[in-house]
Amino acid sequence: MSSSSCGSGGGGGGGEPSDHAAAEGVDHFDRLPDAIILVVLNWIGDVKALGRCSLVSRRFRFLVPFVDRVVDRPRGVLSHLSRFFFAGLVKPFQALGQIFSPASGHRRSSSSSSSSAAAAAESGVSHRSPTEVLKSFKVIRHLGIELPAGELTVDDGLLIKWKAGFGSTLDSCVILCASSVSPNSSNPNPRPNSHDPSLPDDDSSVSIPDSFYSSGKLKLRVVWTISALIAASARHYLLHPIIAEHATLQSLNLTDSDGQGELTMDARQLQELRVTPACAPGNSQRTLVPALSMLLWYAPLLELPAGLVLKGATLVAVRPNEEKGNAGLGSADVHGWVSNAFEEPYGMAARMLVNRRTYCLEMNSF
Repeated sequence: MSSSSCGSGGGGGGGEPSDHAAAEGVDHFDRLPDAIILVVLNWIGDVKALGRCSLVSRRFRFLVPFVDRVVDRPRGVLSHLSRFFFAGLVKPFQALGQIFSPASGHRRSSSSSSSSAAAAAESGVSHRSPTEVLKSFKVIRHLGIELPAGELTVDDGLLIKWKAGFGSTLDSCVILCASSVSPNSSNPNPRPNSHDPSLPDDDSSVSIPDSFYSSGKLKLRVVWTISALIAASARHYLLHPIIAEHATLQSLNLTDSDGQGELTMDARQLQELRVTPACAPGNSQRTLVPALSMLLWYAPLLELPAGLVLKGATLVAVRPNEEKGNAGLGSADVHGWVSNAFEEPYGMAARMLVNRRTYCLEMNSF
């Protein structure tokens, strides 16, 4: 009995390492359901990182196309787009077009291919196209694209920020600009909503000084507004192939690493564009901007609680004319969507400016 017991014990002892080895051979990660893996992949989101994940295993390669929340950050050879300010409107649209459009077809000769590559390298624009990259994703619902830079070339200290919503054409746009942004002085204004402590808490009674019109300041702000609207309409136009390719899209955000502009589209606006394609003026590579109603607020000096001073601070709210079926700028929620357009500290600047006197303007379609 003793020897039998020892033999049995020896057999059992020999079996334990074998079972342990078998347990070590099990990949417990494979036991996770696909739904959990997709939650992790959606949390990753970045196209480049997801591409690396798809190389890990066949299972990942199968699941990555079903990620529904994707962020793409296209980068050019020099990591920035060509920029423009007012007079230089052509280069940025060509650059954006090269970034968003599929790569060119086969060149007939090696010399033309070489010259094309040299031109791309010189302009700092990559042929990597979000349209092509995103084709591998089948059910994108939420898409974010971040450009390497804003389109508007601005001088040091100059501030131009915009946020636009589009359907088949422009729905709304908010533009915040200032001729300079600087840190507050050591003795900040105890009332940060104005340059003059004697002004009342409600600045709606304060008129814009005559010098605003005579010195060209108004004209300059119209230039900034038009430049921002052209940049927004160019981005919208170049999104058409992506929107057409992905019928599951429910939201789209196109931003830039400079934080200069943001284009947004929700489910209703995306569907509107699919049903009613946008039109471009002439041969331009941008969406036609409709006739607009505009509200303008201005402060010669705006001191923010965050410790910044905006000189020549201007806020412009834009919507198509009411005759086009839009709620226009007379709706009660205008202060709401204007005040919440920007992140801090510039959200505070917008909220402070809308309390000042409002000026109405109109702009023809362009």
